[in-house]
Amino acid sequence: MNTHHTAFPPLYVSHGSPMTALEPGAAGAFWQRLGPALQARFGTPKAILAVSAHSLTREPVLLGAARHEAVYDFGGFPDALYQLRYDVDGAPALAQRVAGLLRDAGLPIHLSPEGGLDHGIWTPLRSMFPGANVPVLPLAWPPGWAPERLQALGAALAPLAAEGVLILGSGSITHNLRLFAAGRGEIDQPEYPESAAFRQWFQQHTEAGDHAQLATWRTQAPHAVHMHPTDEHLLPFFVAAGAGGLSHPGLRLHESVTYGHLGMDAYAFGPGAAELQAALA
Repeated sequence: MNTHHTAFPPLYVSHGSPMTALEPGAAGAFWQRLGPALQARFGTPKAILAVSAHSLTREPVLLGAARHEAVYDFGGFPDALYQLRYDVDGAPALAQRVAGLLRDAGLPIHLSPEGGLDHGIWTPLRSMFPGANVPVLPLAWPPGWAPERLQALGAALAPLAAEGVLILGSGSITHNLRLFAAGRGEIDQPEYPESAAFRQWFQQHTEAGDHAQLATWRTQAPHAVHMHPTDEHLLPFFVAAGAGGLSHPGLRLHESVTYGHLGMDAYAFGPGAAELQAALA
C-alpha cells in the first residue's frame, strides 16, 4: 500500500523576535532545513497562504497584490535589520480561489489589492525559501475569533493543501513581551518553568489529537495568561490545525526557547505531518 501523501501539511511556526532574521539560532537553523525538507518530500509549493499574528483585521482580508515586499513593523532594532529584504510575487489568482472557499463555508472575506509581508511572514520565509521563488498570499484575520471559529476557517482552507498550496500559520507558542523587562535579556538564558509547562501541555494535547481540549487553552493550559497576556500569537495555530483536519493529531517538528520565555516551537498537521517529521529527523 502506498502510504505517501502529496498534500502539503499545514504548518504553525513560532517566528520569535525580529532579530531572528539576523541571529537565526536554533529556530532559524530549523527553518533552513524545513524548506528543503518540504520540497524534497512534497515538491515546491505553488504558493504559500500565510496567516500571521501581525496581520489583524476585523474580518478576514486577503492581500491580493501581485508583488510583496518586507514590512518593518517594529522599532528600536539595529539598522542592519531594516536593510534585509524579501521581495516576492503575490498570488492574485489564488486570492480568488480562497475567497470562494471561505464564502462557500459561510465565512466573511474581503479582497484587497494591497501588499506587504509583516515580519511574522518574511522572517521565517527568508530561511525556508531564501530564493523568494514561491508566491505568497497573506490572509489577515480577526483576533477576536474563538479557537473553534479559527479551526473552521482552517477547515475551509483545507482543499488548498492538495492543490500545491502551503498553509503557514505564524505566531509564537509563548509570547509575553513584558518578561523581557523582568529578565536578563540573554538569548540563551534558562527557560522559565511556566514556559516549559505551557509548551509541554500544548505538545501533549496536540500529539494526542485533542483539538477540543486545545480550544479551551485559555482556561485549561498551565500559566496561560502569563504566557499569553493576549491571544493573537497563539491563534494561528488553530487555523493550521483546522486546515490539517481535526481527525488528525498534530506533530511537533521543532522546540526551542529564546530569552527563557519566548518559545520557538513548530507544528505540522494533517496526513503528511509524520512524513515531514521523518524527513527532518
